[in-house]
Amino acid sequence: MEDDYYVSSDDDYYDEDDDRNNMELLEYVENYESLRPEAPTSKVISKESLLAAQRDDLQRVMDVLSLKEYHARTLLIHYRWDVDKVLAVLVERGKDRLYAEAGVTVVEDDNLVSSQFSSEVMCGICMDEIPSDQVTIMDCGHYFCNYCWTEHFIVKINDGQSRRIKCMAHKCNAICDEAIIRNLVSARDPNLAEKFERFLLESYIEDNRKVKWCPSVPHCGNAIRIEDDELSCEVECACGLQFCFKCLSKAHSPCSCRMWELWCQKCQDESVTVNYIAVNTKSCPKCYKLVEKNGGCNLVICVCGQPFCWLCGAPTGSDHTWDSIAGHSCGRFKEDEDMKLELAKRDLFRYTHYFNRYQAHTDSLKLESTLKKSIQEKISCLEEKELMFKDLSWATKALYRLFRSRQIISYSYPFAYHMFGDLFENEMTAEERTIKQNLFEDQQQQLEANMEKLSLFTEEPFHEYKHEQIMELRMRILNLSTLTDKLCEKLYDCIENDLLGSLQWTRHSIAPYNSNGVEKASELMVSRDTTTSNYEIDLATNVD
Repeated sequence: MEDDYYVSSDDDYYDEDDDRNNMELLEYVENYESLRPEAPTSKVISKESLLAAQRDDLQRVMDVLSLKEYHARTLLIHYRWDVDKVLAVLVERGKDRLYAEAGVTVVEDDNLVSSQFSSEVMCGICMDEIPSDQVTIMDCGHYFCNYCWTEHFIVKINDGQSRRIKCMAHKCNAICDEAIIRNLVSARDPNLAEKFERFLLESYIEDNRKVKWCPSVPHCGNAIRIEDDELSCEVECACGLQFCFKCLSKAHSPCSCRMWELWCQKCQDESVTVNYIAVNTKSCPKCYKLVEKNGGCNLVICVCGQPFCWLCGAPTGSDHTWDSIAGHSCGRFKEDEDMKLELAKRDLFRYTHYFNRYQAHTDSLKLESTLKKSIQEKISCLEEKELMFKDLSWATKALYRLFRSRQIISYSYPFAYHMFGDLFENEMTAEERTIKQNLFEDQQQQLEANMEKLSLFTEEPFHEYKHEQIMELRMRILNLSTLTDKLCEKLYDCIENDLLGSLQWTRHSIAPYNSNGVEKASELMVSRDTTTSNYEIDLATNVD
């Protein structure tokens, strides 16, 4: 049934003769969106839920391994808060290896000081005799006076090493108990103790490969957690910003992160202007002003009166013919210079071609934002008339499909610039590049043509139409919207499999196509009871 519906022409272009579809087909189109697979889920972690999210993962490890909270935190920080990784290492290498690699030392007796020390103990750092009640021993068995421990902790916290403060003993990799750190530091500097707590809290984001801060400016205070292992995805924060989770730039598929980075550099770099100057101007050998040549022979005379050779830039006399200058010869240099100029011109013209089309669609996307208000006004007008046909959601869905396809087409031009340029020149022969470029441009042009037709349909004054005319327009728009969606999917499939998938020496991945657009992250729902003290809640809400 899907094939019967989509076939409109040999090239997948929309044909108005296919508007006369039956109601069974209409029902299929309306339900088309719901048949698609869901994208990997993502969650918004707000300031208020950050501590609860961290506690949830800590509790999972504590339950499985019967550990204290700071031991579980040490394990998770070492394995970048990947609970599944912790459990996998436990199964593959065993508990002892798991603990040793993370610097976790588990002891059964918590009263080592009272059972092991006499009334006074020598501190191995300051070498003073210290009363045993002023000495602290860690799980690894090393002990020092509280003053030396405190100084050690303060230095590490100020150096930004709060998350994994190791024992002071030589070559000891054991991680210190965070409760001891908290108690000793707070007695000396309560503000620094709060800083230590904040670092531990932020480690859930800073050290977690599946959690990243939203890159909004000014910062909204939210973080995003993805549930899937594939980091090449695009998400929308609760603040409304859509961004690439992998590189934290704005959503840019079907460009890979590297392609988008290079494109931004190209657009912002002054080298493009410098390239234009290098191609179209020469410096006068006398006054050093830039001279532009727009025709004629290779003898150029500057405004200062100095004649010089356009090919090599050397000063000459004014006697010349069409193809030579008296007393001057560039020799073989002429051929080399011509080749350099041709290459520079070709690169400049090629960049201009792709940039102009990218910018045109980007500008259209901005202008079409006013179309949303127009559509809403038309819908409101029809609702006031109280027609029998009240379901007008097809209009807003078509508008969204137009925005989404316009965005994809816009970013497809930076992709094409790098895909068929110098970035992969060692990956394809000239013949392979031509074949793949033709394949891609066919898909791109099909999508672009149908998208523009959809844009025309959405601009029609359907609020002035009769009921039968609205039904007919509805069918056309639904048909074209679904076809445009299919062409977007085909373009992504071409990029992922036929183009990027065939690369042998480099790996570029893009966010998978989602018919419903960039996924909006949902609010994190913590499954466990994570009630906390007022101090901890205040600390969580003050995270910058």
